Amino acid sequence: MPSDFLRISPKIRVLPIIHGSGDCALEVRRVMLSEQFDCLAVPLPPSFQCDVEAAIEYLPTVSLVMQRESLPGYGTEWTPDADDTASDPDDPQASYVPIDPCQGVIAGLRIAIQEHMHRAFIDLETEEFVETSTVLPDPYALKQVPLEKFAAGILPAIPRPRQDQVCDRIAAMGARLRGLERRFKSILLICSLVDWPWIREAYTQPPENPPEDDEVFDTDSYQADPKTLAFMLGELPFITGLYERARAELDDDENLSIDGVKELLLVSRKKYRQEFGNRARPLTPHLFAQYLKYVRNLSLVERRLTPDLYTLVIAAQQFAGDQFAMHVAETARDYPYQDILPFETIPLSIGRARLPDGDIVGLKSRLPGSPVSWRTCELQRRPDKAEQQRWEYRWDPYRQCSWPPEDVAIENFRTHVKDQANAIIGADLARSEKFNCSIMDGLDIRETLRNWHTGDLYVKVIPPSRGGLDCVVMLFDSPADPRDYPWRVTWMAEHHDESTLALFATDYHKEMVGPGIGMATYGGAMFLFPPRPVPDIWMDPRLDFTETLEERLVAAACLHSNERHIALLSPLPPGPGWRRLAKKFRKRLVHVPLGRFSQSTVQQLRLVHVLNGQQVRSYASHFIRKA
Repeated sequence: MPSDFLRISPKIRVLPIIHGSGDCALEVRRVMLSEQFDCLAVPLPPSFQCDVEAAIEYLPTVSLVMQRESLPGYGTEWTPDADDTASDPDDPQASYVPIDPCQGVIAGLRIAIQEHMHRAFIDLETEEFVETSTVLPDPYALKQVPLEKFAAGILPAIPRPRQDQVCDRIAAMGARLRGLERRFKSILLICSLVDWPWIREAYTQPPENPPEDDEVFDTDSYQADPKTLAFMLGELPFITGLYERARAELDDDENLSIDGVKELLLVSRKKYRQEFGNRARPLTPHLFAQYLKYVRNLSLVERRLTPDLYTLVIAAQQFAGDQFAMHVAETARDYPYQDILPFETIPLSIGRARLPDGDIVGLKSRLPGSPVSWRTCELQRRPDKAEQQRWEYRWDPYRQCSWPPEDVAIENFRTHVKDQANAIIGADLARSEKFNCSIMDGLDIRETLRNWHTGDLYVKVIPPSRGGLDCVVMLFDSPADPRDYPWRVTWMAEHHDESTLALFATDYHKEMVGPGIGMATYGGAMFLFPPRPVPDIWMDPRLDFTETLEERLVAAACLHSNERHIALLSPLPPGPGWRRLAKKFRKRLVHVPLGRFSQSTVQQLRLVHVLNGQQVRSYASHFIRKA
């Protein structure tokens, strides 16, 4: 029978799992609640039992139980510049058990405690623990494949252990299982997927001289720093919190390894919109669908069924920019269930921890899962309030200039709007003629169908437009609230490829992104090209008859334009009041709908960075970040 495949003996059933997997923890819960067992055996030494079971009582708050391997007091003093990327061989070492709700062993012990089931810690006591890890398949396959078939499929690829300590530990667990068998009728053994065949072999073929326990230190319990939980938990802290929320609310948690990723993205989008408001990129369901498809492809390239944090962040950076990627990374490390425990709090890093006395210890997990590959991802960080206040205090009000990459982008957009307006002017002059000998400017399908009964063809004739365009007005927010756009300025061109620019925007002092770098958002702007000096339109008394910011821009364009037509980019067509205003100056407004252009592109073009002098341009790229 398939169920007999995972039995060592009629009294002992094995549950081989991948440590640190929420899917495996759900499988442990399903087996323990569907079958009757007298004893739960776990691959941990007896010295951990008291503190581990005590720490489980504090779940869902995460903690860890640590056992030192060398005398305390020989660690290096921690400094902020210390390298936290790897464990130093000179540092004292310690093994630990993560009290992680998504650890299958911890989930089993948690249920056994609640059901008043006997718990047996059957691993060998070792003075220096040897941590081993093997590349394992994605446990998400358990959604479609029974555990018996999953374990049988992996069995040919499981290598025989070579380290002496690993062999001794397996022999000790086999011997202790035989002792438990004499006391209990039904035993469940939860162990690693790579150890269960050799534990079975050690049970059936016991060694002549069983290994003996070493003298070990007492264990200590600590609470993990909430900001560093990602270095300890098997699943992402956010998804681990979803498992605990489902447990508390008796909700469905069978597919949280995937549905949790979707909720992670939705929460990240909410925080992203709260920070950037109308400057945020539009993260639509269609964009998320493309994003998830890209994440799936990246995961399959790495031979995974579910994405890791690096894949989620890299895909978010490429689809929506650094700031949304930063929100994804920050949300992924949020764990909501963090109460104050009677343990001291220690920060963790990659294979290391800083103890309360400042010593650095190397950490080795007693429940190691698949090896984790840590990779770097460069994101523009968010400045804190103290830095922003210091930068605003040092601002020189008599020096300001623009950032050249944004100048190039907005000038290219101005040219594109101008071309669109020229096309509209030509379309107004178009007429239809009966086809004689030339196709002219193309076949007029509508007129041809209208005269289908005559059998004649009609073609379009678009005569060249008279005059040109030297002024473009862009209104991104109309009607605009003057309280939202207090910064109003007229900028002269620095060279012949730039326009004379008049704009109204938000106050750049309110959002300092770097030393001498402020950011504002366009509400509207007027571009004169070729550039020429004009009076400041916001101080020009000739324009004082206008009542709104938009009217002043339109009136200034009519006053300073040398051509008859003026391109107007706005969400809605100009009303009769603006047309009468243009007619007063003998001008004509050519409306270009804002909806013709990508909203994400428009949102990025609305951002303008103000630099406190041209010398800031040398380092501005290190601080300027796009939403």
